[in-house]
Amino acid sequence: MSVPSPTVSGGPVEFDPYSNDFFESPYETYRRMRDEAPVYYSEKYDFYALTRYEDVASALKDFETYSSTKGITLDMVKADEIEVPPGYIIMMDPPAHERMRKLVNRVFTPRAVTALEPMVRETIDSFVKRLDPASFDAVADFSALFPVEIITTMLGVPAADRQQLRLWLDQGLARQPGSMGPSQEGLDAIMKTFGYYYELIQQRRTEPQDDMITRLIDAAIVEDGESRRLDDIEIAAFANLLGGAGAETVTKLIGNAVVAFAENPDQWQKLSDDRSKIPAAVEELLRFEGPTQYQVRTSTGDVTLHGVTIPSGSAVLLINGSATRDERVFPDPDVFNIDRERKFAFNLSFGYGIHSCLGAALARMEGRIALDALLDLIPRYEVDRAGLRRVNMTNVCGWSNVPVRAL
Repeated sequence: MSVPSPTVSGGPVEFDPYSNDFFESPYETYRRMRDEAPVYYSEKYDFYALTRYEDVASALKDFETYSSTKGITLDMVKADEIEVPPGYIIMMDPPAHERMRKLVNRVFTPRAVTALEPMVRETIDSFVKRLDPASFDAVADFSALFPVEIITTMLGVPAADRQQLRLWLDQGLARQPGSMGPSQEGLDAIMKTFGYYYELIQQRRTEPQDDMITRLIDAAIVEDGESRRLDDIEIAAFANLLGGAGAETVTKLIGNAVVAFAENPDQWQKLSDDRSKIPAAVEELLRFEGPTQYQVRTSTGDVTLHGVTIPSGSAVLLINGSATRDERVFPDPDVFNIDRERKFAFNLSFGYGIHSCLGAALARMEGRIALDALLDLIPRYEVDRAGLRRVNMTNVCGWSNVPVRAL
């Protein structure tokens, strides 16, 4: 079904998730989509997009109508044939999703996450000590480095290999403007990462250690009334997914935070005056410019919203980055305010429903500790805007370079 883009005095609204407009700042486009095309159709890429809070939140919860099983990126969903490896929990619907989720949930219980705090704090502090507060890059020298150390330490990756996994991850997520899929270099990087974890699993089978991969090897799931162990492909897929999500989310969160606070120094001063506001600041950062901008689903039947029918089998982008700027739910949504009342809606930046992020509590902890450390390091600072560089990545919004100077 072809749905024409609405035409207004400024011309038809156009949304391209692989364009410089998206990579740089899609928020004005999001506003127009919410107002003019709440069910947007892209003829170029043949996908639909939902942008209003109520629509996105409802769709994220409705796994029966919006399925995850065909993939999590648009190039995967649109591929003629794709074989999703077993073990990618983010690409499962119930009941398979429930079985895997139960298996890994205990790693991220509130008690388990709280127990990680000394390791998280020590890791972040070790990177802060290397920074020259007079001038450093808040991403390249800091937020790009510590999150991957934390999540891969949990997985059991040797220290010498952790930053290489980050570089492969960045290559796999990178997209050239106008290109839906990864480059050959990106595909190679994805395969190298998967292969790395597969080999590490072989090592842990002969030399178990106190790490997550060893625990996954020892774990069992109940399937069709019978207990079975996870195979190496399933464990490698889960490690690959968790390692990637755990590294990218906090990297982008902190980079976005440094820029947002530089543009709103009164908010940084509020945080400096009262550090009990740090948790609320993290929530506002996730709302204002979250690291992930959209989730991809596939419609399992015809869906009609706002007078537009999304046909069965369509790719659907659920744009949480727009939903959390929806003025129908958030007063003054384009204002960054760490004292914003939180009673209006659930924060969608870590997903919603069955696919809410497993590591959300850990990511929030890392964000809180990192902001606290930066408040000590640079109580007053400015960003060198000439040196700012955005990432060009699928699903992700953030910076690769944020140079700062202490004042």
